[in-house]
Amino acid sequence: MTEGPAVTRATTGEDVRAEREHSPEITTEKAAGVGAPAPGEAPAHEEVLVLDFGGQYSQLIARRIRECGVFAELLPFDVDPEQIRKRRPRALVLSGGPASVYEPGAPEFPTEQLDLGAPVLGICYGMQAMVRALGGRVEGAEAGEFGRTELALLDGGGTLLAGLPAEQQCWMSHRDAVFEPPPGFTALAASPGSPVAACENPERGLYGIQFHPEVVHTPYGQDILDRFLRQIAGCEEQWSPASVIAEQVEAIQTQVGDGRVICGLSGGVDSSVAAMLVHQAVGERLTCVFVDHGLMRLNEAEQVVEAFSGFGIPLVHVDAEERFLRRLAGVTEPEEKRKIIGEEFIRVFEEEAAKLDDVSYLVQGTLYSDVIESGGGAGADTIKSHHNVGGLPDDLEFELVEPLRMLFKDEVRAVGTELGLPDKLVWRQPFPGPGLAIRIVGGEVNRERLDILRSADAILQEEVRAAGLYRELWQSFCVLPVVRSVGVQGDGRTYAYPVVIRAVTSDDAMTADWARLPYDLLERVSGRIINEVPNVNRVALDVSSKPPATIEWE
Repeated sequence: MTEGPAVTRATTGEDVRAEREHSPEITTEKAAGVGAPAPGEAPAHEEVLVLDFGGQYSQLIARRIRECGVFAELLPFDVDPEQIRKRRPRALVLSGGPASVYEPGAPEFPTEQLDLGAPVLGICYGMQAMVRALGGRVEGAEAGEFGRTELALLDGGGTLLAGLPAEQQCWMSHRDAVFEPPPGFTALAASPGSPVAACENPERGLYGIQFHPEVVHTPYGQDILDRFLRQIAGCEEQWSPASVIAEQVEAIQTQVGDGRVICGLSGGVDSSVAAMLVHQAVGERLTCVFVDHGLMRLNEAEQVVEAFSGFGIPLVHVDAEERFLRRLAGVTEPEEKRKIIGEEFIRVFEEEAAKLDDVSYLVQGTLYSDVIESGGGAGADTIKSHHNVGGLPDDLEFELVEPLRMLFKDEVRAVGTELGLPDKLVWRQPFPGPGLAIRIVGGEVNRERLDILRSADAILQEEVRAAGLYRELWQSFCVLPVVRSVGVQGDGRTYAYPVVIRAVTSDDAMTADWARLPYDLLERVSGRIINEVPNVNRVALDVSSKPPATIEWE
């Protein structure tokens, strides 16, 4: 690491919008970001498009394809075929879905996609939709198949399943079954409830499997996907962290040109990796701004400044705590909190950008999971708004640069390691942009509650690290519900806050399970929080998975 420039510290004023009148007006026409391809553009030379019929495993299909070294993106099942044609994918994969193909209003297989010249793999509902559209028979079975199921290959498994064990386990999740394949198709496998559990027509490049190869409970699932990608679709290139860096550096240079860039730095892995990518692309034309909104964890602001002082990237540290707390006073509604923080965050950036010359671009560490959960994915409902995605003001005066927009968290970490970022940054647990404000639940955010939450969270983090569990957990944190519960401390009655411990395991935050923390660890954390943190007399444990809960409480 080279020694970086001195950190500039700035304190925001109440309102310097007059300064922004001198900065250029920037449209949000390209707000989709570098990583999100427009129609006719692709972020990789080879790509596979996963068409989403609403299945619970759709995201996982894309991840597993990427793990085979091939770029994959999730799109709605009814995407305009002309958009697909322009992108020239190597293959199409049809996801599962909750509907029955013969029900009125069920998603139909768009047969125009058969004329695109790319092989097609239908999975579960995707197979059924393709089979029914081409003249096969799909009906409700006497009994559904859910979970581990025995699979038997027929006639050696054909092209798709050749070489795999004649009998094997797979993971099923369906009530309907294919009873007859379409004309020209060959049945490849059967299960107790599915006479045609896989079929193919190699001459037309069409393949279908009733089971889910993307889940770990299908032992040979990754082999099947790899065979489809390499031997059938002819994918040759390796999509890797190194290739992501090369592609994104080139894309950033194309988007930004000779312009100047400002980066919203939080110190987390997402914004850190995004900053390093942009720095590789534009060098000293990038200025990082760390907005200290007063909603960080204990001593985190100082740690961020210290960590980035050695990267050789100009860094401005903005102390905006008072400004944010004033805006949040009296606000209890979660979405309003998020939008206030997101808007104020951008306003601070605009004010700092006005002090620099010709800054037109804003870097954000938006991930693919943020895009999907903010309603920007394949027909996904908005699960949350996010200051990276859903909370931006309509009059944003920057063009967004989002080099991580098509990556999942584990892929971002791999890119960060390839860039040479230290493990302390690469493996930092996710922390929401709105910070502790969305972990104070049911009441307004004020300094007293922030201090309580910071102290409790610091104890949890210290004990989790001491137990050697930090990297095994996706996230671990404390939540402060704004309610009071009765307690006894010393010889007196108390009426104080409860603190909730939330710890989850996950691969990408799309789904998560509550972590089974050891009882002795929970006992230590609970005892320390109650004894060391004023105004707390109760500690609870959140044992909810996602779904139905989300990871964060607000």
